[in-house]
Amino acid sequence: MSDNQFDYIIIGGGTAGALLANRLSADRSLRVLLIEAGRKDDYHWIHIPVGYLYCIGNPRTDWLYQTEPDAGLNGRRLRYPRGKTLGGCSSINGMIYMRGQARDYDAWAQITGDDAWTWDSVLPAFRRHEDHWRLDQPEGVNENFKRLHGNKATGSTGEWRVEKQRLRWDILDAFAQAAQQAGIPATDDFNRGTNEGVGYFEVNQKAGLRWNTAKAFLRPTCYGRPNFELWTCAQATRLLTQRQADGSLRCTGVEVWTGDERLVAHASEEVVLSAGAVNSPQLLQLSGIGPGHLLQQHGIPTLCDLPGVGANLQDHLQIRAVYKVRGAPTLNVMASSLWGKAKIGMEYAFKRSGPMSMAPSQLGAFTRSDPHQPHPNLEYHVQPLSLDAFGEPLHPFPAFTASVCNLNPTSRGTVQITSAHFKDAPAIAPNYLSTPEDRQVAADSLRVTRRIAAQPALAPYQPEEWKPGPQYQSDEDLARLAGDIATTIFHPVGTTAMGRDGDPNAVLDSRLRVRDGRGGLVAGLRVVDAGAMPTITSGNTNSPTLMMAEKAAEWIRADRQARRQHAAVAPVPETAAA
Repeated sequence: MSDNQFDYIIIGGGTAGALLANRLSADRSLRVLLIEAGRKDDYHWIHIPVGYLYCIGNPRTDWLYQTEPDAGLNGRRLRYPRGKTLGGCSSINGMIYMRGQARDYDAWAQITGDDAWTWDSVLPAFRRHEDHWRLDQPEGVNENFKRLHGNKATGSTGEWRVEKQRLRWDILDAFAQAAQQAGIPATDDFNRGTNEGVGYFEVNQKAGLRWNTAKAFLRPTCYGRPNFELWTCAQATRLLTQRQADGSLRCTGVEVWTGDERLVAHASEEVVLSAGAVNSPQLLQLSGIGPGHLLQQHGIPTLCDLPGVGANLQDHLQIRAVYKVRGAPTLNVMASSLWGKAKIGMEYAFKRSGPMSMAPSQLGAFTRSDPHQPHPNLEYHVQPLSLDAFGEPLHPFPAFTASVCNLNPTSRGTVQITSAHFKDAPAIAPNYLSTPEDRQVAADSLRVTRRIAAQPALAPYQPEEWKPGPQYQSDEDLARLAGDIATTIFHPVGTTAMGRDGDPNAVLDSRLRVRDGRGGLVAGLRVVDAGAMPTITSGNTNSPTLMMAEKAAEWIRADRQARRQHAAVAPVPETAAA
């Protein structure tokens, strides 16, 4: 912490923050500070793929948040993991590479009034940092795949590695065949703009190790740049702001707590908030930017009355249907003995393959909850194991889990501070299954799961529905049981959403700049993380967040260039000339 004057300050060293730090510090004339509340990503379980089991719920790597009791979950609270380490959630997540559907981004363009968010416009930003395994031998790749994923033959190689998984399971192959028999087509690429189909997920790994954003964007380049500075174990407590002569507000820096002392860092250009869909709205609210009534309740002066800060929370709720099976190896059985665990460990040590290399979910499927749906609105994460919840022991019987989520929930929740102190966790209230539409999709999705399980391809394994149980058949029963067995799949978004001018709930403009609640902008302040999404993407949210950071980096550089050009042509005051 050698100096406190920077051009750009990025708060949050996670998915978006790591990419932004890389892109902005590439200009050696700029001083860039990256602030991360957690420690460096030097914990071994971060890098072993199955280590997510030891990172979630671990204060070394997780903020340890919980939701408020949720009526849609029959009063239950959920563990709400958020990464607290370099790499953020990319250090503890499921490693699944998923862009979503083209319609997601075309909808963003409609919501914001900015064609920069259409599928055709965001595709180059995805490609810019992607490094896809199929392009290792580009002569075998068709032109359409190169259009979607790049072309190494022309030097289009990014930092974000995408690889095939390094294991297969007979029970998952049978589930994939059963899904096809139920009318879901096979696919070998979920990232074409329509992800309908069934197949194995591609993952952000490299040679059997997790590939997080700290490895991709910080370690190879930023650490050697003299204009880049990194503060870890440093939690931002408050944004610093000043009123300008014209009455507008400008963000000038941030106050930071290191555990021993408070520090202040100043930014001459911009402060970029990339702390995530929970921590970014919390920090804005603590700084006086948020719903006026909430700020007043906690004695915080209201600088900008923005009701959308902390509102519009959306998440994917996965309903975990468990089926007992016979005659199929599953992880429940393989990991039930010391010898089985030893074999798993040796395979990973010598081959970097096997169960220790696996993502939390290996097989995926996208389909419709009923034939009248205009697009795939369900996503399956299928696993050759079963347990009551992450961190709990595996069940003592062979089983697989077919987790299904509603891709486009209509339920909306909130993230709100509970005090004026930065150490107090915010109240997270997702309000799952709070609309009739979401409860209907929950019931219908369980019926789709049953239809797949009843297909001939799975018959040799005699699948027996253990949860929720075949005795539950009505819409009301299934929606209630969904509330008993469902859990988050860790995709919170929307709490600092972008939108059109004049939208009272839009926290950001279409270029991710913070509004001031009076028709203008807070100068020098952006939010670049999943909270900026106006609606949730139809799939896993990590890679869309990287895309948003890629586009934000372009706009930040362009805005700085425009300011410099404006300053260069501005007339010199006579007094100064004299």
